[in-house]
Formats: sequence, C-alpha cells, structure tokens
Amino acid sequence: MPDELLDILDAKGNKTGRVKSRNLAHSDGSWHATVHIWMYNKKGEVLLQKRADNLYVYPGLWDISCAGHISAGQTPDGAAIRELSEELGIKIDPKLLKKVKIQKQKYRISGKPGFQNNELNHLYLFQFDGAVKELDFKDGEVGKVKFEPVDRFEKEVTDPILSKKFVPHNYYPLIISAIRAQLS
Repeated sequence: MPDELLDILDAKGNKTGRVKSRNLAHSDGSWHATVHIWMYNKKGEVLLQKRADNLYVYPGLWDISCAGHISAGQTPDGAAIRELSEELGIKIDPKLLKKVKIQKQKYRISGKPGFQNNELNHLYLFQFDGAVKELDFKDGEVGKVKFEPVDRFEKEVTDPILSKKFVPHNYYPLIISAIRAQLS
C-alpha cells in the first residue's frame, strides 16, 4: 500500500502548502492532522479498540474507538467518515458526528527511533447503540473491540498501573467529560 500523503501544518494548525508522506512527516516531526472518533452508547459505555499486535506504534494497547490521519486535501469530517468505514465497517451521515475540540499532541516514543508525532487531533463523539458483532474490523489495524463503562474506563486511564494498557493520550479527561455531557 502506498504511503498516505498529508497536508503539513504549522503549530497552530494552518496549512503550509506543503504535502509529505505520512512516514516522512513522522520521521521529521512535521505537524499534521488526524481524526479521533470516540464512540459511546446510551448505556454509558465507551467503545475501545485494541490495536493490532503488528502495528509499529503502540501495538496491542487499548485505544480510541476509531482514528486515522487526514489525507492531503481531505476535510476532518471526510476523514472521520472514511476511517469509520475502513476500521469498523460502518457508514454514517457526517451530521451524526459531534466535534469536541482540536487537541494538540506532541510526543516521541522510546524504542522507536526516527518517530516523532506532532499532531492536531480533531476529536469527535459518535453515539453508536449497535452491538460489537455489527462491526467489521478486518483491515488488520484493529485486534478487537469492546464496550467498557465510562466510569471503569476513567478509573483505568487514571490508575498508574492499569493505564499502561492504554495508548497515552493527553485528553482522556476531556473525552470522558464530553461523553458524560452527552449522556445527561
């Protein structure tokens, strides 16, 4: 599969007019954009995906319901719809997405030389009241998915030991609060 092309941004999220491959953007630390779609249900559960064991970054850890890069020339909503279809096999109307915020994340991963991630994450919520068995995650990026009560999820991501099974995102409290607001 060819390497995805990304619009390169400045640190404020403005397009610079440059386009780079995803691999090059990660190796040189160029700012780029992603979508993070957090799915929840009316029972107060959040859908988590376990990253496939063969992925280069954070293999085997629990993560966002669905996420991916925004391809060059693509809108955040368009990328969110694409990723939901590719990763979980669901097609939705973009009007069902609730934009939460654009969140900066900047990090390097020890043991992964040449990888620096400077992202502007477009955070979304999407209410999904279907069953896990309705999801089709055969693209190889997702190992499995599960619904977990928001309260348990919050306890686990804030616990120094249990949090090690999750991808370390800097905005978990924001997402938990946003899901609770949707449920109230």
